Amino acid sequence: MTATSPLDVEKGELRRAMKARRAAAFAAAPEAGHALASRIFAAIHLPPGAPCSGFWPMGDELDLRPLLARLHFAGHAVGLPVVVKRGTPLLFRRWQPSDVLVSGGYGTSVPGEDKPVVTPEVLFVPLLAFDRQGYRLGYGGGFYDRTLQALRGAGPRLAVGVAFAAQEVEAVPRDHYDQKLDWIVTEAEAIRL
Repeated sequence: MTATSPLDVEKGELRRAMKARRAAAFAAAPEAGHALASRIFAAIHLPPGAPCSGFWPMGDELDLRPLLARLHFAGHAVGLPVVVKRGTPLLFRRWQPSDVLVSGGYGTSVPGEDKPVVTPEVLFVPLLAFDRQGYRLGYGGGFYDRTLQALRGAGPRLAVGVAFAAQEVEAVPRDHYDQKLDWIVTEAEAIRL
């Protein structure tokens, strides 16, 4: 049996609180994904044709599908995250609007194994909470922290956290392995970090 650190307890308590806050934000603005997509295209210069990653929304996550479609039609290869196995970085498989997704475990929907792998230069990252120092609280598996670390080790990457404005906190509890984001974009604003 492993001991739970005070940081793990703090993160767990914040995750529970932020899930409730996110649910309320989604109930108040289920169409916020359209505003988010417009804000991203207005604020962030995306290199033409740069491969991007996003995610298929689960439950009351901010709906990224409008952004995914805009990226695709703007000529970007779009990858959705696939969990290969616990403790390893994510893999991204190519998504196109006509694709039928399959279950990827952990409640995710992913492109099938027949789809090519995409190595993103721009990552749109899910989160439960964020702060203005550029840190995010994820779901606790460490997948995006490992993925960002590995991709940044191979070259520059732009990491954009996407969330409802209501998911902002003063300071996210963090450890040395937590990866910093370059931008946070909500339905209300784009924050360059």
